[in-house]
Amino acid sequence: MNSLRKHLMLNAMLSLLCCLAVRAQESSPATQTQSSSSSSAHANADTGSHFALSPYLWFAGAHGTVGSFGRDVSMHASPTDMLSHLNFGLMGAAEFRRKRFLLNGDLLWIRLSESRALPIPSVNTVSADVRVGQLVWTSKIGYRVIDRKKVKADANVGVRFWDLGQKLNLNPSFLGRNFTASQNWADIVIGGRVQLPVGEKAVVDLLGDVGGWNATAKLDYQFAALLGYKIHPKWRLVAGYRYLFVNYHGGNAFIYSVVTSGALIGATYTFR
Repeated sequence: MNSLRKHLMLNAMLSLLCCLAVRAQESSPATQTQSSSSSSAHANADTGSHFALSPYLWFAGAHGTVGSFGRDVSMHASPTDMLSHLNFGLMGAAEFRRKRFLLNGDLLWIRLSESRALPIPSVNTVSADVRVGQLVWTSKIGYRVIDRKKVKADANVGVRFWDLGQKLNLNPSFLGRNFTASQNWADIVIGGRVQLPVGEKAVVDLLGDVGGWNATAKLDYQFAALLGYKIHPKWRLVAGYRYLFVNYHGGNAFIYSVVTSGALIGATYTFR
């Protein structure tokens, strides 16, 4: 009886060990798969730095009010007018990203000129040569608050610097009566950007910012809607619309309240 009981207990222990061994073998692949997936997800995590450079062309027109010394004038220039008087233009944006932190900048630098007959008998002048320059530099620091596959959203804050200059040459110039004037200021701006991927190759960017608040300019804001299409792992074509408004009142009763808006095309090269 005792030998039979020992035999049954031995068989039960052997059966239990066999079941545990089989259970361990069955669960091992799942464990390995889970571990492999976890390692793969960790390997695919974006922990590196990225730098992107985006030259572009902004086919913009402008309208608004400009003036100084108590004299104001309404102005309107179509994109064709701007291009016909363009002497020089440099436009581009750059962005550096480290994990969720971002640093970006945007440059708009143009020079326009106009020469036409402008008889002024009192000073014996028959024509005038006008040269206008505008430099707008925006620099921001931001943080990616949403970083998902189908949507990404950034919040940012920065400074937009404006420099406006003009030079008036009279021909002939009696006693060197040529005039030069300039204004410059900087506005604090806050804004954001939302990126919406469309398929595997396209992405929609919606961005904007606002500043001024009577600290420098009375109001300074912009917004843009851009569509990017990937043609190469490092190259993306970009097209869209941009709107920029500033209302600034400075010394000598200087007024610059102007909207600049129009279509934009460009390309983005990403360094990895």
